[in-house]
Amino acid sequence: MKNYFKKMRGASRTHTRQSLSHIFWSWAGSFAGIFFVWKINQFLGIQENANLFLVGSFGASAVLIYGVPWSDFSQPRNLVGGHLISAMTGVTVHMILPGHVALAAALAVSIAVAAMVVTHTTHPPGGATALIAVIGGDPVTSLGFKYVLTPVLTGALIMLLVALLVNNLSTSEARHYPKFWI
Repeated sequence: MKNYFKKMRGASRTHTRQSLSHIFWSWAGSFAGIFFVWKINQFLGIQENANLFLVGSFGASAVLIYGVPWSDFSQPRNLVGGHLISAMTGVTVHMILPGHVALAAALAVSIAVAAMVVTHTTHPPGGATALIAVIGGDPVTSLGFKYVLTPVLTGALIMLLVALLVNNLSTSEARHYPKFWI
């Protein structure tokens, strides 16, 4: 039992200060990514409610793909694949268990996590994408599998395009995107 609790102590670490350039490009990418997801939806009229198009998990994706673009979790395969797998999982579980929100929410997230790990597409915001498919209320659940295509796939692809453009504008050799595609 002692060893079990010993694992929870963690280790000390030092925080590396980020350059102003890194902070700027992280800010610029996050701003542009979220802004263009909203504006492109509004322009194309993909969904009548532009607020619905901007699912909450995209905020967490912005932290990863613009703040730490070198992370494995930030790579295109993970960004797009993680959101897609999670959205499909969430919609499927909601359809199977429509009146059991607590059970459906837990199953959607846990199955999405397992599926992302198995397919090497782990993208932590994907857990929220699966959860939103279950708890998003009638505006989300009424979309059914359309949720997978819009807002999820379309939004993830817009954010990916912005990540490719913004992350490679930096003159820093350390800041390039993607680190890998597959």
